[in-house]
Amino acid sequence: MAGFIVVVQVLALMMASPMEAEGMQAFENPSSVWNPVYYIILILAFTVFILFVIKTDKKYLLHAILLFAVAATLYYVFITFMGNIPAILITAAITVILYKFPEWYVIDITGVLVGAGASAIIGISLEILPTLILLILLTIYDIISVYKTKHMITLAEGVMELHAPILFVVPKRRDYSFVKQDFSAGDGGERGAYFMGLGDAVMPTILVVSASVFLPASCMTVQLPLLGVIALPVILAAIGTLIGYTVLMIVVMGGKPQAGLPFLNTGAILGYVVGCVVAGIPILPVAAATCI
Repeated sequence: MAGFIVVVQVLALMMASPMEAEGMQAFENPSSVWNPVYYIILILAFTVFILFVIKTDKKYLLHAILLFAVAATLYYVFITFMGNIPAILITAAITVILYKFPEWYVIDITGVLVGAGASAIIGISLEILPTLILLILLTIYDIISVYKTKHMITLAEGVMELHAPILFVVPKRRDYSFVKQDFSAGDGGERGAYFMGLGDAVMPTILVVSASVFLPASCMTVQLPLLGVIALPVILAAIGTLIGYTVLMIVVMGGKPQAGLPFLNTGAILGYVVGCVVAGIPILPVAAATCI
């Protein structure tokens, strides 16, 4: 599963500059601290809608909305690197395959592309402070929704039946079929794969992308293959995410569902902070800030 996080982060960093140049930001003012509040409100509203759809057994409506959202994100991903017509054709082809044949490897490939695209778009749309606020709010929400209200577990189980690319799937055996997996059996049914929510890869990556875009260009940097020159806080935020994931996996071995973002977001934030301290820049840099 850690491999999915790494791939999402690498692809998101590769997309960030082209997307920023094309003006694909989701918010007009990336410095506004209200942006993460609007984002949380949107998440809460969509969560209520999903729970309502699941309760009223109108999952076909949710499936259609998810497919549209996936197609829209895929289009933004492909239009970054190619012309309009090829982007539309590839997006349409993947969406049709996803609808007709949502096997686990189709879900994973699509999830990586969607996760990287969403991370890049949100990351270039939020400066460091709004991003940190967003990650903290999402961490609190994840704790409440998993351990208190437990509606996140209900939501996850309901949406998984739609075979939508909102999670990553790693089979436990070679003959595993995601399409044939019976999710209605609940905890009593045997699951032939490991699952990780797409958000667990997307949310910490938002900070990685935001740091790469909004940190001073003169920061302490490292030359990396494919990515070029990357600021140290960006690298340590990514490494911190993986450390958080490692701790999460140790806790998950206890057998109970765990909220992922408290571990992943905390790891990303701590890694970013350490990177800023080592590089000699403010944790919340201003436009004119430079490295010491």
